[in-house]
Amino acid sequence: MNRFDDLLLPDRGQPAHAIEVIPAEDHEVWLGDQSVATRAQLAAQRFTGKPGSHAIMTGDDANWRVVAVPPAEAGPWALARLAEGLPAGTYRITQGTGDPLGWLLGQYRFDRYRPAQGEGPRILLTQDVGTHAETLRVAAATAWVRDLVNTPAGDLGPADLEAEAEALAKRHGAVVTVRRGDEIAQGYPMIHAVGRAAARDRAPRLIELQWGDPAAPRLAIVGKGVCFDTGGLDLKPSAGMRLMKKDMGGAAHALALAELVMAAALPVRLHLLIPAVENAVSGDSFRPGDVLRSRAGLTVENTNTDAEGRLILGDALTRAGEEKPELILNFATLTGAARVALGPDLPPLFTDDDALAQDLLDAGTALGDPLWRLPLWDGYDDMLKSDVADLVNAPDGGFAGAVTAALFLRRFVPKDTAWAHMDVFAWRPTPKPGRPKGGDAFALRACYRVLKARYAK
Repeated sequence: MNRFDDLLLPDRGQPAHAIEVIPAEDHEVWLGDQSVATRAQLAAQRFTGKPGSHAIMTGDDANWRVVAVPPAEAGPWALARLAEGLPAGTYRITQGTGDPLGWLLGQYRFDRYRPAQGEGPRILLTQDVGTHAETLRVAAATAWVRDLVNTPAGDLGPADLEAEAEALAKRHGAVVTVRRGDEIAQGYPMIHAVGRAAARDRAPRLIELQWGDPAAPRLAIVGKGVCFDTGGLDLKPSAGMRLMKKDMGGAAHALALAELVMAAALPVRLHLLIPAVENAVSGDSFRPGDVLRSRAGLTVENTNTDAEGRLILGDALTRAGEEKPELILNFATLTGAARVALGPDLPPLFTDDDALAQDLLDAGTALGDPLWRLPLWDGYDDMLKSDVADLVNAPDGGFAGAVTAALFLRRFVPKDTAWAHMDVFAWRPTPKPGRPKGGDAFALRACYRVLKARYAK
């Protein structure tokens, strides 16, 4: 478990190494003001002011200082590389600025299965640590997403997601209801169909958390909780199955966003929903060609057992709509087509609400947590037609796969409800400063900013 509270401390004049943050465009002017000895040290370290670089400068005493040029990338990552690469110790920024979030997340480690590697903590002093309380919460929420996604399926099944939701509820005085067994089979038939092949201790369930004043505006957050995805009878190849521990990444995002909403005491009636399943293979697996009934009453011809995420989300979105929320946000590691279109770093955003879309896009740009809007193109709705049921779950041909998956979800959202769907990857295949290879949160900070703007007093 990553704790960040001790990495950001009040500045009471205690000894610390100075950090001078010099924008790349100011480097030449700054360099001209330095002494001959300083310029010699910089030259010896081959420091040229390249974005993302730093140098350690010694003086007449042992209290050396750091000169750093922030990376060209926008967002909160100016201090992340320093937090990863500087020696353990205590630091303060004496020139320039830097977002503490990058400093904190640069020290994230997933250490459940082996001790964390490194010399020790890098502590940053701040004039008023109270102003960074929310930064600490956002860092902890991001780390929680990373931890959940990085945990292998053998240690994170549907029951474990349930335990995470219970712990979250205990922290904030929320109420958790878990539907399983006959209640799932009868009331949430698509969740049941996807998860029924799993072992008994990994049986399908719908986890619901409710919090806040029942008279407050209703907000639903829905997250796909496929704890492992074999592909079902449409079995994935080994390469495609390798990372399927992360197929509950939507649930991880939903839990983390709910944590932020409750910690900020936003005046909402929060409804968190996580359909939690394992898409396993057994004699009881659902089959290609089966027609599934949904909670909404629609019938779905199952054309691909590996398009299971949209099935469980369909029932969960229907349940969310029954509470008549004014806004539904859902997160899901839903389609490979989204990765083909936009790569691993840029999650597509789907919504019919132009104002909501603009708010999310603006927040993502401002925070370095970007999204890219893709269309809910009505012309592709015909691709979901079935010869034997109301619709198919996966059209033939593979065209516009991320769009048709979103259109499928839209069938289960009330028409008068604002709704946004984020098709997140939840994984970084290559590391970046502050963002190691492995599980990660995408669009989490953007969504939280929009919720604060809508609901904070």
